[in-house]
Amino acid sequence: MTYTPIFMHGETRPGPWLISCDHATNTVPPQVAGGDLGLPRADMERHIAYDVGAYGVAQHLGELLNAPVIASNFSRLVIDPNRGEDDPTLLMKLYDGSIIPANRHAGSAEIERRLNLCYRPYHDALGRLAGLPHAVLLSMHSFTRQLRGRAPRPWEVGVLYAGDDRLARPLIRLLAADGLCVGDNEPYSGHLPGDAIDKHAIAEGRPNVLIELRNDLIADEAGQKFWAGRLAPILSAALIESGV
Repeated sequence: MTYTPIFMHGETRPGPWLISCDHATNTVPPQVAGGDLGLPRADMERHIAYDVGAYGVAQHLGELLNAPVIASNFSRLVIDPNRGEDDPTLLMKLYDGSIIPANRHAGSAEIERRLNLCYRPYHDALGRLAGLPHAVLLSMHSFTRQLRGRAPRPWEVGVLYAGDDRLARPLIRLLAADGLCVGDNEPYSGHLPGDAIDKHAIAEGRPNVLIELRNDLIADEAGQKFWAGRLAPILSAALIESGV
């Protein structure tokens, strides 16, 4: 079977949203270390390898919002599509206490090979869709409740943004009004130079927002469907309120 680095759903759907999922799968292409990074299966099922549950939520949201969905088909440990090409964390060699054996000695030539195989095709496709005149970029992610050796994170959902908070502000308010514990640019800062939103939205002046759902809430199909159903009307209301 031919490897493809991208999943696309509903490319011609006419809704205003474009839903992306940068860390959709834990796939290691056969062209990379023979399809095995040398990690135990338990590590490949953790948040270090992909955003658990985010892809399922993105697909359900795409159906509910009549929006196209684009997702990566490679683990963030292969190459991270939510980093700039010059970011030192583009290829992780140690992540949340786990050494990634196949990455330990990966140099510039190997990084370039993975960029061409996975990263650049994904960004080319995302850039094409983001360039549609009506596109509002929604980047769907998930986060782990607790990093090793750290305190538990209290949020159920995080809303991340950089300079353009036109959509994030009403979204945060509406999520909180729905009774959720909402992180305002938590559990991470909403901007890394060269990341996917920076590249395809901020640099082009396009409206955007990034949602982080706590991954224990969306670990199975039922949770993914529930949270998509909860988020969809709130996202629609926030878009109207934002006026973008």
